[in-house]
Formats: sequence, C-alpha cells, structure tokens
Amino acid sequence: MMEVCLLGCGGMVPLPDRHLSSMLIRGHGKIILVDCGEGTQVSIKKTGWGFKSIDAVCLTHYHADHVAGLPGFLLTLGNSGRTEPLTIFGPPPLAYVLSALTVIAPELPYEIRLEELSSEKESSIEHGGFLIGSLPMVHAIPCLAYRFEMKRTGKFQKERAEAQKIPKEYWNSLQKGNEIEYGGRKISPAMVMGPPRKGLKITYCTDSRPTDELIQFSCESDLLVCEGMYGENDMLEKAIARQHMLFSEAAEIAARGKSKELWLTHFSPSLKEPEMFLYFSRNIFPNTTVGKDLLATTLNFINC
Repeated sequence: MMEVCLLGCGGMVPLPDRHLSSMLIRGHGKIILVDCGEGTQVSIKKTGWGFKSIDAVCLTHYHADHVAGLPGFLLTLGNSGRTEPLTIFGPPPLAYVLSALTVIAPELPYEIRLEELSSEKESSIEHGGFLIGSLPMVHAIPCLAYRFEMKRTGKFQKERAEAQKIPKEYWNSLQKGNEIEYGGRKISPAMVMGPPRKGLKITYCTDSRPTDELIQFSCESDLLVCEGMYGENDMLEKAIARQHMLFSEAAEIAARGKSKELWLTHFSPSLKEPEMFLYFSRNIFPNTTVGKDLLATTLNFINC
C-alpha cells in the first residue's frame, strides 16, 4: 500500500489555515517529502508520521513557496536523531540552491546526497522501493512534475515450485526476488513467479500550464495531485500569463489521462473558498476533491 498526506495546499503566500506546498508519501517503511514550503514542519508534526523515516525530498522547483521551509526542516531532521544520508532530488541548479539555503543550516549530523534531474526530458530513478519519474513542465524557471510508482511482482506459483522439486525453505527467498542455488543448479524468481501485477501510482504537478506530455506521464494514476491556482474559467488569461492552471484544466488532465482520483492543490491566496468553484472541475472529472492541509488517504493494491 501507499499512504499520502497533503501537508500544505497554498500557493505564493501562506494563510492562517493554509500552509504552502508540500506532501508526504509513505511506503516500504520509507517516507518521501515532496516540496517544502513554509509551514511544512508544523504539518509534519500534526500527521504523527515523524521525521526520522523521511528518506528523500523531491523538489519541483525553486520558488520560495516550495522551498522556503527546507532549512528549518533539515535542522529538525538532524535534531530528531537522524544520521543516515538524506537524498534530495530536483531540477537544475539543485546544488547552487541547496548551498544557498543551507547557509543558515551549516552543520547537519547526516550527509545530503543531491540527485539533479533533467529539466529537458522525462527521466526515472529507483529509490527506497519507489520508481520516481520526473517530467519537465511549463513555468518561468525549471520545474518538474513527479510520478511515484510502487511496482508489484507476480504471484508465487506453488505448483511450478513443486514441479521443479524446490524445497519450501527456499520459497520465501524466491518471492523476495532472490536467486537461489539448489541441487547444483541456479533457480531464478522468474521460474516460480507469475507475471507482474498492477502496482500503485501517484502523480504530483504544480506551477505549470497543462501539456499533452503531462497527460501521458500521469496516465492511469491512482491519484493525481494537480495545481488549481484559479477556480473560475474566466481567469484563463491570468493563468496563461502566470503559467498556472484552472480547476477545469486540471480536471481535463485527470479525465484524458484516465486517473482514478484528482486532488486540487496550490491555490491562489485570493481563492479563499476553493470549494465554491469545485463544480468547474467536477463537471469534467467527477471524482475531484479540493485539497486542504492534512488531507490524507491510503491506496491499496487490487487483491489479485
């Protein structure tokens, strides 16, 4: 299973009841933090998930509403007793931005490992049991959308193991993907496992105009978390000028990409009651939810 919690759903300016952009994803005993806007630490404390299991940070881009909370977060992570390395992913110029942000957090009890991702083409990397994909978006500075996938192996096929006379004590190791040696021969997991089953997928996108590439990138997501900076369709001209999206445009991406569920996030501070404009999205994609701080859900594998 994968758990997800939207820590902050504001854009540009924090509000008393709306922190800035950030999200947690948990699976395989690890947690990934996506963006780290102002107020992120407070929301993490409210979740009760803790800091020590946060294994990686994925930054979409380097506007302040997405990264201004990072120095304080890094210090709190150190104060929590962490000594293991922390990996931070992001577009260029990641090293330059981190060097500037950590001027006020210069001494940390753990190593920071930087993984700069392409701002020119789609890429993917495995980390902590997740397949993390990134896609360049349309914004004023390099900006990425992220896709987090949890792959699922096929079922262990008992009859195939028995036909090959593989003792039961080796079955668990094969199910975990390990090759074994028995009776003078090597036995691979493929010899006893069925075809891969459907996994889980979460896609996260803020600060961009819609693109056909994003539709393909987010295709069949179990959850699409997508920006809706503006609610009303008559805000289109402003959305184009500032390179953001309307509720209806986020809904089009979800519908055309056949996502199962859409969470709207990254609201303009002028959008005091985004729920009032929800129908602009639901008219296109009914399974839409207006994001709010600490909105959470659990995604489970299909029982097959």
